[in-house]
Amino acid sequence: MYEYEIQQARAAELLRRAAHERLAREAVRSRRAARREAAERAAGRNGGTGEGESHSAPPRGPRLARPA
Repeated sequence: MYEYEIQQARAAELLRRAAHERLAREAVRSRRAARREAAERAAGRNGGTGEGESHSAPPRGPRLARPA
């Protein structure tokens, strides 16, 4: 009987973990969708040019080859 109770507890813990991971994936998915919608709205305000999406400057010149 003791092994059965341990197995029941393990199964319940696995179910809890699976539910938690499912919620985490759903939260990430909704954040990405919100970010994507905000980017689309921003692109619409900028005339669709995509300005303001990148926060880094363009490269100044060609990259130099580095020895291995």
